[in-house]
Amino acid sequence: MKRTILYNSHVKLGAKLIDFGGWEMPVQYTSISDEHLAVRNAAGLFDISHMGEVTVNGAAATEFLNHLLTNDVRKLSAGVGQYSLMCHERGGVVDDLYVFGLTGDSYFMVINASRTEADLAWMEARAAEFSRKIDLRLSDASHNYAAVALQGPRSLDILTQCFAGPSTSCKRVGKVADLKKNDLSGFTWRSVRVMISRTGYTGEDGYEIYGRAESIVEIWEALLTAGAPMGLKPCGLGARDTLRTEACYPLYGHELDENTTPIEAGLGIFVALDKGEFCGRSVLAAQKDGGTSRKLVAFKMTEKCPVPRPEFAIWRPGSDPSPIGRVTSGTQSPSLGMGIGMGYVPPELAKADTRLEIEIRGKRYPAVVVRKPIYRRA
Repeated sequence: MKRTILYNSHVKLGAKLIDFGGWEMPVQYTSISDEHLAVRNAAGLFDISHMGEVTVNGAAATEFLNHLLTNDVRKLSAGVGQYSLMCHERGGVVDDLYVFGLTGDSYFMVINASRTEADLAWMEARAAEFSRKIDLRLSDASHNYAAVALQGPRSLDILTQCFAGPSTSCKRVGKVADLKKNDLSGFTWRSVRVMISRTGYTGEDGYEIYGRAESIVEIWEALLTAGAPMGLKPCGLGARDTLRTEACYPLYGHELDENTTPIEAGLGIFVALDKGEFCGRSVLAAQKDGGTSRKLVAFKMTEKCPVPRPEFAIWRPGSDPSPIGRVTSGTQSPSLGMGIGMGYVPPELAKADTRLEIEIRGKRYPAVVVRKPIYRRA
């Protein structure tokens, strides 16, 4: 398995390591619940160095990305990012990602670790057939970056202990506290430039820091030291999954795949049908107008029961019960103390307060459709 530059740090902290898409990554250090609640109440620090990074630049970069992605990159200025999806001609999702504007016709993309090779192959194939390919440069920059995510209500307090002064590139701000959601700026760490974005995958305010491997090791240690008095804890993939499920953030391979469209997944807000032609547009436009045969819903279990898990059957309750879908993500919510999850159901059963049943270990237990996100800060 591949290892990130922070592998030795995880071992030193006593992390339990697992195989995640070919990467040996920490699933937890103490417990999933403990780390989850640290993020909700204070802050958590995640290793995200396994994520992929891609740069796209050249005079045709904007036109190419607008043909490749569902969102409208023309809205991006230097140091501003957006969530987007990459679809094939049938509307299915190749991957979901973040794309940031840099300077001029240059863009920085962050893609899923498990999809890096597939994404690059897809993008390179589209670039090869692009009419203005001579004005386009597409590069796998993953080897240039390691990264950490600092998430939670105390994340800014901790970050300002380690980063002072104005930004040096991308979005120009006087201090790191001036970054707004989805902003990206370059800052100096011990004479070395790193990039900090106000983004995350937990449902909490937070930041993601990208830089050279040696710098990220130093930043990891500095953040842990600065954050310890404020309740910061290192967090693994287990807490990341419970946090993103409470927030109803999709995970590729669960809510999203090449047989699922953004419209089915409830991500139509990130599909800019008015920007002109792009890959998968005709299918997505038809679904937006005519509806889909299924919709992604969030649910809560309504009585004490075993934990719902991915691939468990979702049933229509009543005098004539029938299986109608499957759970895509399911877990025990540390914040709410109950089973929660997401899954696809027919549109008529997708409204909030609709009663469902989840089959767990051969028995069906009652659940109810809830509005997203499942967890909301009071």
